[in-house]
Parts: sequence; structure tokens; C-alpha cells
Amino acid sequence: MINLMRRESFERAKKVKLIVLDVDGVLTDGGVYIGETGELFKPFHVRDGLGINIALRLGFKFAIITGRKSPQLAIRAKELGINEVWQGKIDKRMAYDDIKQKFGLTDEEIAYVGDDLIDLPIMAQVGFPATVADAPSEVKNYSCVVSDLNGGRGAVREVIEFILKAQGLWQDVVNSYLMY
Repeated sequence: MINLMRRESFERAKKVKLIVLDVDGVLTDGGVYIGETGELFKPFHVRDGLGINIALRLGFKFAIITGRKSPQLAIRAKELGINEVWQGKIDKRMAYDDIKQKFGLTDEEIAYVGDDLIDLPIMAQVGFPATVADAPSEVKNYSCVVSDLNGGRGAVREVIEFILKAQGLWQDVVNSYLMY
């Protein structure tokens, strides 16, 4: 994980209670896969899913805000237990404000993982902005951390691990799996 401001990033991550995710280029590789009859496919990484599941069990909240609409995302979000899903939001600020108000949180308590210019307005607002390895430099410049992994390849899991480590929770998670 590339940490652009090690000490400051760690301190910011300690405050996170809600993680908001973009989808295309973050939870997926950003590709649009269309079959011959027009069906759409989206590849999601299972490591991201496990990371989200772990954080949910620890009491973290999750939300998704994406510019595209897809039934595949609705299915995946339901599988993961993410109920706060906003699709078709090119300007994501209103959805972000509604989510923040719904959970009664401040900007400092929210992380956002985005990958492109459309995400910058929220990344500039949240307490813990993060991005993926293949994001443009303009997006990396607004991030507390940049994953070593590309979008759709476990980058969200890396960001979650960083937050859990900052909050002193990660080793307990690892230990819980060793106890199986």
C-alpha cells in the first residue's frame, strides 16, 4: 500500500466509521463486458468481499455511490450486506450528503474509495480519501492512501486493512481466523 502521508493517514483512518465505495474501477476492474445478446458482466474480487464482510462484522457501515446503473451491482451489494446503494449518480454529492445525514456522521468519520475524476468532489470532502493503483495522478493526489492493487483486484481490501490496522483491529481479525 502506497501511503502518501503515513502519520496523517494513520490518524485520519482511526476516525473512520463509514466506508463509501465507487464501483467501476474500484470494486471492478472498470471494464464493461457485454455479451452477444447485450447482457452485461461485472467481475468482482472475492478478497474485496471478505474485507467488506470483516469490516461489517466489526460494526463499520458501508455505502456505494456509482455513476452507472446495473442489476449485477444490486445483486453483489445484497450478497455483501450493503444496503445503502446509490446508482446512476454522475454528481455524487447529493447522495453523499444524504448518506452522511442518515448515519449522523461527520466528513472526518467517512472514508471514500474512488478511482477517477468523477470521484474528486467527494474525495476532497471526506476525512479519509483512498484510491486504486491504476487511478489517474490527479485522483492519487487527493488520496491518503493509494492501494498497490488495481481496481477490481483486491484494492478495496487493502484500504480496509489499512483502516483496521490504524484502529488496532487487524491483528484480532487475523487471530480469529487462526482459531478455526
